[in-house]
Amino acid sequence: MTAEQWIDVLIAVLGGAIRVGTPFLFVSLGECITEKAGRINLGLEGVLVFSAMAGFGAAYGTGLWWVGVLAAGASGALIALVHGLVCSLPRVNDIAAGIAIMGLGTGLAFFLGKPLIQPQAPQIPAIPLGGWSDSGAVAAALSINALFPIGVLLAAFIAWGLHHTGWGLKLRMAGDSADAARALGHSVNGIRIAATTAGGFIAGLGGASLSLYYPGSWNEGLSSGQGLIAVALVIFARWRPLACLGAALLFGGAGAIAPALQSVGIGFGYHLFNAVPYALTLAILVATCSPRKSLAGAPQELGVTR
Repeated sequence: MTAEQWIDVLIAVLGGAIRVGTPFLFVSLGECITEKAGRINLGLEGVLVFSAMAGFGAAYGTGLWWVGVLAAGASGALIALVHGLVCSLPRVNDIAAGIAIMGLGTGLAFFLGKPLIQPQAPQIPAIPLGGWSDSGAVAAALSINALFPIGVLLAAFIAWGLHHTGWGLKLRMAGDSADAARALGHSVNGIRIAATTAGGFIAGLGGASLSLYYPGSWNEGLSSGQGLIAVALVIFARWRPLACLGAALLFGGAGAIAPALQSVGIGFGYHLFNAVPYALTLAILVATCSPRKSLAGAPQELGVTR
């Protein structure tokens, strides 16, 4: 490739990192809040798919993209609330409940979303950061999802709130020592249900990004396992919201490599490059599989058998 083509690829990967990474950002932030409270939600894949369907349906029915975004968040919160309530029952395992919630969310989305496969709904507007360039490719690559800046601000707010607010202290206490939280009179189940529900709402915004921005339509294969990858992202980010932002951009960039190369006429190995995010997930899991590495920064209650 020529130097100019390399520059075009790098810009395309940068723009793609933001475009593809936006759903990862919201879902990983939602799971970060949930796990900080001492609960794991493996049902995020179901939350993501169901919220994508609900957001697309609401936007299509009302003609307003922002109604679709709010509906996606609310539907994600609803599915996550079910998970939180189920996990608060005695002798219920978070992992098993999360798998059941994943099946519930995806099943409902596939059943209710069949009429939505063909229609087109209003899209989330883009912020044109590439207006300075005369190149149409650069301008297109740097058209940023309007939800992305909200995700960046949300990551910064959560990072600040976890260490400088009362609710952040309660959340971390429930995740690090349930006995200490109970001794101070806090309801551990209440905190975890609230955290799981809030995490579901944030993850639902990621679902809206999928169906209302990129790829901007509803179909049954929309998520491609992004909800499950987000759980690995949280571990990779060591349960730090701002690190979740970096991890989301890293995975987004990995997912943008194949389209970026295709944009300059390199189609060889396209499907191989499409597998890069999943290979990266496996690499991260292998790199952090030792107890010393995998538990660094983890909420202590995640290691407690319930």
